[in-house]
Amino acid sequence: MIDKRFQKAAFAVWIGIASNIVLAVLKGFVGITAGSKALLADAIHSASNVAGSFTALVSIRAAKLSADEDRPYGHGKAEAVASILISVLLLIIGIELGVSAVKALWAGVDSAPPGYALGIIVISLVVKEIIFRYKYHAGKQTGSQITNFRERRFDIISALFAVLGVSGALIGTYWDLPFFFYFDPAAGLFISLLILKKGYNLVRETIHKTLYQMLHQEDAAELINTVQRVKGVISVDDLTAREHGHYVIVDMKISVNPKISVLEGHDIARLAKQQLMKRFIHITDVYVRVNPYDPGYPYKNNMDSEHDDYPTLVH
Repeated sequence: MIDKRFQKAAFAVWIGIASNIVLAVLKGFVGITAGSKALLADAIHSASNVAGSFTALVSIRAAKLSADEDRPYGHGKAEAVASILISVLLLIIGIELGVSAVKALWAGVDSAPPGYALGIIVISLVVKEIIFRYKYHAGKQTGSQITNFRERRFDIISALFAVLGVSGALIGTYWDLPFFFYFDPAAGLFISLLILKKGYNLVRETIHKTLYQMLHQEDAAELINTVQRVKGVISVDDLTAREHGHYVIVDMKISVNPKISVLEGHDIARLAKQQLMKRFIHITDVYVRVNPYDPGYPYKNNMDSEHDDYPTLVH
């Protein structure tokens, strides 16, 4: 069931990636052939959405993979590395676009892009809206955060700047107002600033999230101490706290007296869960695996099997 949810969420992300690639190539080709800085910048903006979608795929894959000894807190670092690389790429591209737009403004503009460039922008905006609604619907069905409202807002702003730039230049042609030709490279400059802002936001969020996760991992010692104070818990063998948006889910393994009943072990696990959720309000769920206490495998045979001074729930 969980695998199906991951597959459906990943499929929706891939639909977004494919559509943005097609739009980026189409707008980039038309932007180059039509000589439109605004359309070319909007194409790069669509390409940046492709890069952002790949980080979403990394996030989905990291969430699907279980923790191991080398990664006791899962595979979330892969998402951070991908986000940093993509954000650096966005900053470089944004700077290059900005410099190109400034050069065009400085050198002067003597013509406007053809009218079909405006049609391409409108088509792109409609396609993006359809894809957004599809991803939003898929996200609600799978319970995954695969839609990005801020990305949608950037898309709308970028498209509006592109429409303003191209249409303004076309008005300059029809009304014989050469000054309006500058609308196109000016729009390209504004869109490059949007790309720079997107790259900056991604860097800031990645650093903030990484620092938060580091602090959260340090707090794991306090979680373990809380569980160990629960009567009946001999030891906490493993505890993993995973951040899911604004809430935290805890997975842990505890050891109890191997001679108690299954019901007593279940009651100890329930008390441990209640204690954690009561003390730490940001924890929304706790999964507890109960193991029989092993005092020293492989040397446990040297122990006195009749000796039983481990705490139980009924002691």
